[in-house]
Order: sequence, then C-alpha cells, then structure tokens
Amino acid sequence: MNNGSTDSTALPATGQDRAVPPGPPAVRPMRPEPRAASDGPAAVVRPAAEDPAHDAFSDPRYARFVTDLLGVIAYGELSGFERLSSDARFSPSLADRASLGRLAVREFEHFESVTAFLGRRGVSVEDAMTPFQASIDAFHERTRPGDWYESLMKAYVIDAFSGDFYRSLADSLDPATRELIGAIDAGEGATHLQRRLKEALSDDPRLASRLALWGRRLVGEALTQAQRVGIEREYLAGLLFAAEPDHAQHTTALFAQLTRNHSRRMSALGLTA
Repeated sequence: MNNGSTDSTALPATGQDRAVPPGPPAVRPMRPEPRAASDGPAAVVRPAAEDPAHDAFSDPRYARFVTDLLGVIAYGELSGFERLSSDARFSPSLADRASLGRLAVREFEHFESVTAFLGRRGVSVEDAMTPFQASIDAFHERTRPGDWYESLMKAYVIDAFSGDFYRSLADSLDPATRELIGAIDAGEGATHLQRRLKEALSDDPRLASRLALWGRRLVGEALTQAQRVGIEREYLAGLLFAAEPDHAQHTTALFAQLTRNHSRRMSALGLTA
C-alpha cells in the first residue's frame, strides 16, 4: 500500500507509508476506439471491448508507460515494507507491533506480485524502479513522521490516496494490468489503521489537533506529487482523457475527487481535513 523508506531511527519511542509517485514520461498509449466511462466523477476513458488476442504491450510506448507506472508502484510497496517493518519496533504494545508486521508482509507480497508481472514481460523490477527512487525518497524526507502516531497517520493518508490515484489510472489500462493494480489495495490494512487511530484519539484527545494538521500537510504533499505527474508531464491528460477535448477539466475533477475521498477518511476519524 502507495514509496520510499521513512527513516524510522528518527522516531521517538512512541514511532510509518506509501508515496504518491513521480510520473512516467509523457506517453499517450494507443488504444482502439476509446469510449467515455459512465462511472466516476472524472469521466475516465476506458478501452473498447478487449480482443483477447490483442496484446496491448505490442505498442512500445504503452509498454514503457506501464513499466514506468509499475516501477513507481513496486518501489512504493518495497518502501512500505521497509517502513512498516522498521517502525513496528516503536509500537506501544506487542499487539501493535504484530499488526504492523502483518501489514509489512502484505506490502512485500504486493511488491513480489509486481515483480513477477514485470518479469513475465522480460523487465527487471530494479530497472523499472530506479528512475523514481530519488524523487520518492525526497517525498518521504519531506514527510518524515515525528512519532508513532504521526507514522500511523501517514500510512493511513498516503496509502489510501495512492490507492485511489493508481486505480484511476488503471481504469484505462489493459485487463491484466488493471487486475494487478486493483489487487494492490489498502483494504484490510486501511481498516486496521483507521481503527487504531480512533483508539489513540479516544485515549488521548490532545492528539486530535496535531494529527489533523499532519493529515492536511500529508495530503497537500500528495496532491503536489500527483499534480506533478498530471500537469508537468501531461501524463494524466494523455492517458485518462485522450478522447476528451476538455481533458484539463477532467483532470481537475479527478484531483477534486481525490481530495474529497481524503476528507471523508479524515471525517471517519473525527478530524477536520
């Protein structure tokens, strides 16, 4: 779940994530007769009925685009595994340590799934990840948590935001890639993080203002990263809304939806986004 290791040695003994990716180079995949999807706020363009015999990866531009995207995701999952494994030692209880350990295992399983997918196409996961390592690490350096509770909040916010973002991109990809990305979902991990944060806020209401402020900072950084992908590299417009003359409007709508999703998650904790 969403990149880059957090230096958990800086966490106090009371001390977690997944990053929103830097984007692949501007690529406009060649898809047969795209049509606008009816669901979702941003009218994402989906491919027409898939021909099972058609290999989308026969287009080198599309293959490069997916390789880059999966490289970002793979590094996010690997970084998440490292962060959760390391930050677990700062947990206030053995039960919390075990829970974070289980989440870390899932992160690594996701990483291995992406590794296997790329490997079947003759791509080294290391080669796919390397171009994005520095940018993702810089994101995590800017959002280093101050303690265990901020670490939990970072995982809760960034993992969910990244998942929303990746799924929006996956809507316009080939079925196999779409299925892979759909399987990398916060799911049970997000439920656990939400429950544990609620417990912490109930036990110490003084955490509320600090974690609310931290959540706002995190989503701001996440939006900046996502906008860099979509605007500076013209990535979202080219991929998601290629058939839409007003693709800039659709891109704006996507970011607005990501922000609304974040606000709902913060409200579920009783915090103001």
